[in-house]
Amino acid sequence: MARLGWGFSAPALIVIAAVTIFPIVFSVIMSFSNVNVLGSGFSIDGFTLSNYTTVFSASVWQYALAFTVGYTVVTVTIEIVLGTLIALVLERLESFRGWMMAILLIPWSLITVISATLWGYIYDPTYGIADRILHALGLGSPVILGTPVSSIAAMIVADVWKTTPFVTIIVLAGLVMLPRDVYEAAEVDGASGWKTFWTVTLPLLRPTIALAVLFRILQAFGVFDLPFVLTQGGPQNATTSLAILGYRVMFTDLKFGPGAAVATTTAVLVVLGCLLFLRVFRSQVTESGED
Repeated sequence: MARLGWGFSAPALIVIAAVTIFPIVFSVIMSFSNVNVLGSGFSIDGFTLSNYTTVFSASVWQYALAFTVGYTVVTVTIEIVLGTLIALVLERLESFRGWMMAILLIPWSLITVISATLWGYIYDPTYGIADRILHALGLGSPVILGTPVSSIAAMIVADVWKTTPFVTIIVLAGLVMLPRDVYEAAEVDGASGWKTFWTVTLPLLRPTIALAVLFRILQAFGVFDLPFVLTQGGPQNATTSLAILGYRVMFTDLKFGPGAAVATTTAVLVVLGCLLFLRVFRSQVTESGED
């Protein structure tokens, strides 16, 4: 039976290895190699650490790292809070919950490139509705994507609008699965709604929220399409993420070695961050279980 199972799984495993594992391994090899660009392609010659030295010493990489980390922390935090609040409201709805979930899923169902293009129209200084709203509020007519601070804020708004429904669906699924007898016991003990949330709902939701956070960290840390469509990483490299930087270095500057080093370091940082998060989360669950 085991051989039969491996036989059926082999085609899928081969495809996964071809489109996922091989590019990762090849990128790591390139990051430790002298890559020479030729007229007919490129050649790999010799082992070197200069690619990582160049990347780590570059101020643009340091800024891209800080921006990516900050962007991830801010967007994930906002989306977790909003998604949890919306899920709590939906969980209490007795009617129209299905319709509300369907409406919520519209932003999430849009391809990010289409969503970013839509927000690009909204932020357009000539005919965008955002400019009209700011002007009506007496804030003038700023070029939203023209300054570093406003462009970063615009990206965060677009990301939160698209991805909060994803968090909401995950948290709502966790809420529906919570045991009702625990709430009945809390009600008998006279616990208020606020106390019940902090002492019952939130601890029981911790695994679900952790799963949502983990997925969002993986997505946000590799953000590429949203800044690429909205700002091209500008203005003044203000929205240059690690993914945007790697793309520029490799495909615009044709520096394949440093570009592969940027991609490799990004992947390593994501793995380390996820492992650290899982370790902290596991210790918290153990402590709560012991209590």
